[in-house]
Amino acid sequence: MFSARFHWDFRPNRITQALAEKRRAGARILDLTESNPTRASLTYPPEILRAFDDRRLLAYDPVPAGAAEAREAVARYYAARGRTVGTASILLTAGTSEAYAWLFKLLADAGDHVLVPRPSYPLFEFLANMESIAVRSYPLAYHGGWAIDVDAFAAALSARTRAVVLVNPNNPTGSYVKRAELDAVSQLCAARGIALISDEVFSDYALGPDPERVATLMDAGPCLTFSMSGLSKAAGLPQMKLGWIVAGGPEALRREAMEKLEWIADTYLSVGTPVQCAAARLLAAGDSVQREIRERTAAHLALARETLAGSAANPLTVEGGWYLTVQVPRIRSEEDWVLDLLARENVLVQPGFFYDFDCEAFLIVSLLTAPEMFREGMARLRRFVDAP
Repeated sequence: MFSARFHWDFRPNRITQALAEKRRAGARILDLTESNPTRASLTYPPEILRAFDDRRLLAYDPVPAGAAEAREAVARYYAARGRTVGTASILLTAGTSEAYAWLFKLLADAGDHVLVPRPSYPLFEFLANMESIAVRSYPLAYHGGWAIDVDAFAAALSARTRAVVLVNPNNPTGSYVKRAELDAVSQLCAARGIALISDEVFSDYALGPDPERVATLMDAGPCLTFSMSGLSKAAGLPQMKLGWIVAGGPEALRREAMEKLEWIADTYLSVGTPVQCAAARLLAAGDSVQREIRERTAAHLALARETLAGSAANPLTVEGGWYLTVQVPRIRSEEDWVLDLLARENVLVQPGFFYDFDCEAFLIVSLLTAPEMFREGMARLRRFVDAP
């Protein structure tokens, strides 16, 4: 009766079951996985609420690419970061997940492939499957820092590869694409007519400068490119459901892509009028939220390194974003690390296999976690790692 897309096992995993049992028993859980900014004890300015005091919210005047005023607000967002973007290259979506779905519809037919980084965000397989396309991966290698394995990347390309996803900075490794990597990747893709999709939702959260870092793929050159972001991270407002795609690359390809994307957008007309009317004020108000997040993530990274120094837990290099990868000894599986830490210390972390790490053992913690909880949680993690 139902589509073959639904081939996943919907049963809760052992970690979910153990967490539910702990909570039923009334345990106080130190959740070091919290990545929802609206639940991380951040300070939101009152201007966010006032942004919706606008009578235009009562009128419906749909524009497939998005309201001109909202796209102009996105263009100003980039201008403040030293990038000139015309509104004709901007298309609004109801978040970046929808942006992925529309780009997969634009670029791929059923059975085609999209290439994604490994490790990375686990949603890609679900999004691609919903469009009847397949996910293939290319590895990120760690040697004191994360980098694209260009030879393995080239080997992963096939005649059915239609798009390559770059997450910049990556979730959860926090690694940015470097200029030499982008040059190699874009040349390979341009020669094969493959588009680049750059997920840049965490791009405002660098944890230090690096002249070799690529801030955005809008200037990628020979390839058709799509850079994505949205209010979820840019203003710490995931509930507002406003994202955007910025098309770049050769002009003829960019124009054709935008024309087709507008057809797709016109089919769904999904972006709400209220959030479009409020976009400029939400982005402006979000500047203070961004500052608080940057300050918190930097402080928590320093605290994690200090707390775990000299232990068997090794915080890996992270360049940006909200997450930290901690390598732990392979004396137990990642699942057992997570379950035992939860059982003994009431601390919740994520296993690396959630993000498709190709070996063990890694634990993922969120640097966005509320400060008191993060401090206590890291101290308990250190105690657990040091325990015989």
